[in-house]
Amino acid sequence: MNEIDVFLNQPAEWLRTAGANSDIVVSSRIRLARNIAGYPFVQKLVHEQQDKIINLVEGAVKNSARLKGAYYFRYHHLTELDRQFLLERHLISREHANEKGEKAVAITPNEVVSLMVLEEDHIRLQAFQAGFTLLETWRIVSQIDDELEKTLDFSFSPELGYLSACPTNVGTGLRASCMMHLPSLVLTKQVHKVLQALAKLNLAARGLYGEGTQAIGNFFQISNQMTLGQNEQEIIDSLERVIRQVVEHEREARQYLRDKRKGKFEDQIWRAVGTLKSARMIASAEATQLLSLIHLGIHLELFPADFTRQDVNLLFLLIQPAHLQKLMGKTLNSQDRDIARADLLRQKLSKLTL
Repeated sequence: MNEIDVFLNQPAEWLRTAGANSDIVVSSRIRLARNIAGYPFVQKLVHEQQDKIINLVEGAVKNSARLKGAYYFRYHHLTELDRQFLLERHLISREHANEKGEKAVAITPNEVVSLMVLEEDHIRLQAFQAGFTLLETWRIVSQIDDELEKTLDFSFSPELGYLSACPTNVGTGLRASCMMHLPSLVLTKQVHKVLQALAKLNLAARGLYGEGTQAIGNFFQISNQMTLGQNEQEIIDSLERVIRQVVEHEREARQYLRDKRKGKFEDQIWRAVGTLKSARMIASAEATQLLSLIHLGIHLELFPADFTRQDVNLLFLLIQPAHLQKLMGKTLNSQDRDIARADLLRQKLSKLTL
């Protein structure tokens, strides 16, 4: 078995339902950008320097108590399918999955922490946790950052802070984000107003897989855009305040749908169930969108109690292209994936009945 397949049979940490508001705030992520002093930024590295940095980071990972037991994957050992699989689990970025050249990633067995080597910066350290846990997630990343800095000399300016290949990451190098599920704001056509308000606050709203992706399944990643001029606590506090406001708006939209559009609202959810239980072929984008409505139906207690949000969260993952192919144990073309996806959904949703 491919070593990377150890993750296949466990739920991703970021999709484990946990804590207050976890029906809306699916997960919290903290990411740090770091570069090693004495080396050019990634775009200017030659092959020998890439190898040197990969080796240096591997040594630092082995010396970190918080990263004990972490897997360290070098990209020349990974297939394109492996990289897509890690992307679907949010353990690497889309850029890290697709770009050529020597790269590596360290991943803790519980998938809370991943460390991308030679993404846009030499190191992109991130922690993902389920629910609205920004401060707790920051503490994990901060401790690992301190441990890595005992072994690695990071590029730092007393005036500017940590240096990065991208000016928006100079300073703390910190990006904080929450993955939010906002189906009611989408259904009531209020989500654009919320996104416009976020932009005015210098916050970014991106799709399921980050920068440059669309918000399929009513999932939105909301994050800070600038790291210079604020310390870590200020960045996190500011984002937390905004996330609480978005949660309140989503709750109000859900209440409106129940009070004013109950019949039509529930009809949309049950039509989603009917489609997924009868389809013989279905694309991942359509399936994700329909599962989003079922996720909302669970919150409204429309389904049996033994069918949970975590069941749906796992399906969000298993229907993605690389996960499907890993489950089937073979490479599938687009049509065969659509057939396999429909088969899986019919099987998993068989218990949902009126």
